[in-house]
Order: sequence, then structure tokens, then C-alpha cells
Amino acid sequence: MLPSATPDWAWSDVDVAVPRPSRRLPGVSMAGFRQRAPVLWDIAMVAHPSVTLFIDLSEGEGAVYDTHGRDQRGSVVVGLLPGDLRAAGRARVEYLQIRLEPAAAAAVLGASTELTGTVVSLEDIWGRDAGRAEDRLRAAASWDERFTIAVEILGRRLGARPPVDPEVAYTWRRTLASRGRVRVDGLADEIGWSRKRLWSRFRSQLGITPKRAARLVRFDHAAHLLAAGHAPASVAGESGYVDQSHLHREVKTFAGLTPTAVAVAPWLAIDDVAWPAS
Repeated sequence: MLPSATPDWAWSDVDVAVPRPSRRLPGVSMAGFRQRAPVLWDIAMVAHPSVTLFIDLSEGEGAVYDTHGRDQRGSVVVGLLPGDLRAAGRARVEYLQIRLEPAAAAAVLGASTELTGTVVSLEDIWGRDAGRAEDRLRAAASWDERFTIAVEILGRRLGARPPVDPEVAYTWRRTLASRGRVRVDGLADEIGWSRKRLWSRFRSQLGITPKRAARLVRFDHAAHLLAAGHAPASVAGESGYVDQSHLHREVKTFAGLTPTAVAVAPWLAIDDVAWPAS
């Protein structure tokens, strides 16, 4: 059971570490988090267009993740479109968060399609390698050393599996660049595929349809505009929604929250610090 939310928790009580540019891999971003004091906390997590690894480095009890009424503890993998998801902790929590673009996730995890809409233990995906990675990262003397270790582990996995089709990777990049405002038919024409083939290959390799991917990316852009203080009506227009009601429905679908709640979500409030290149 998740603990109750507390008004005492704030990002100002959390140390955030980010890697130097040399500690980065294509399609991968990461940040380290350490709670300074053992404050009770419980926050809603907002969907993001990435597959996310949370590697628990806490001493003792770490974070608890709740989705669809089921709890998951320790190091976890959050697939695309996890639905209503909350993270909570009772003690001083420390973890490495790694965001993987779906094409990178397919190589690093080898199971990105099965992860869509789920939260699973990292051990279920990596087996004993999950525990070995945790031990190495926990024993590191600094966050910089941890990032170096993480890059080594992820880089080895990225190179061990064949990449997704170049056309699929291109379609994902174009979807991100357009902030989700792109037509699938147009993308199919650009890569010289039929719409049916693009739909099939994209879904089989990334675990999501091109249309759903575009909706997720568009939602992510809208969510950050809301968090930046923009009014829902202006966000709807700037993000390409038909009207404010359309925005409200999409935010509810992807975050389980109203636009007003997303605007003050702690999960988004740290993005400029933890993910400066996003």
C-alpha cells in the first residue's frame, strides 16, 4: 500500500545529478536523484515518450510504484503508456533514472513491445544482471562514476542487438521533431512504405502504433506547456488540439489527471534541471 501524500515533500529536498555531455549515448538520457532526508512522499508520475528504468540505489526500503492497483518495489522498468502511476517512499530514497527512446529500449531491454502499458521488475527483464548492475552502481564513489558505469552497461547492450528498421527510427524522430503533429500517411510517403507496412513494423518493433506515438508526443509537449504556466486554452491551440475539451480528454487519457492538476504536478517541475537537453 502506498503511503499518503505529504505537503512537506518538495524537489528542493532532493539532490539531482546529471551526466556530462561525454557520458551520453544516442537515444538515452539519465539523471540521479537522492532525497536528503527521510520524508514521506507520494507523487503522480506523468507519462513520457520513453521507456524508463528506475534503478534503486537506496539503502534499505526504496521506492514503491503503484499502477492499476498493483505495487512494484525496487528497480523497475516503466513501459510506454503506463496509465495512472504513482511513486512513493517512506525513507531516504536514491535512484538512477534512465530514459530510453523506444528504438534504444528495443535494444537495451529486448522486450519493449511487451512492456507497453506495464511496470515490471528490472530483474524480470535482465535476470541476474539487474542485481549486478545495482551492486556496481551502489558501490560507486560518485554520481559521475555511476554514469560511467551506466553508459558501459547500456552501451554493451545497445551493441548486442540489431537496431530497429531505419525507417521506423526515422518515423519516431520525425514524430518527436513535429511534437506529434504529423500525419502517418505523410510519413509513409517519406520513407517509401505503405501505410499498412509502416503501421505493422512500427508497432511490432516499438510496441505502439504511429498514431498513438504521435498522441503521446503531443501530450508531452502540452503537459510541459501547462507546467510552464500557460493557460489550457492557449495550450490546446499551440499543441494542435481541436479545442480545450479535446486537450482535457487527452490529458485524462495519458495522465489520469486534469490539465489543472498536470500544471502543478511535481513530476514535471524538475524537468528543466534533470533533463536539460530534453
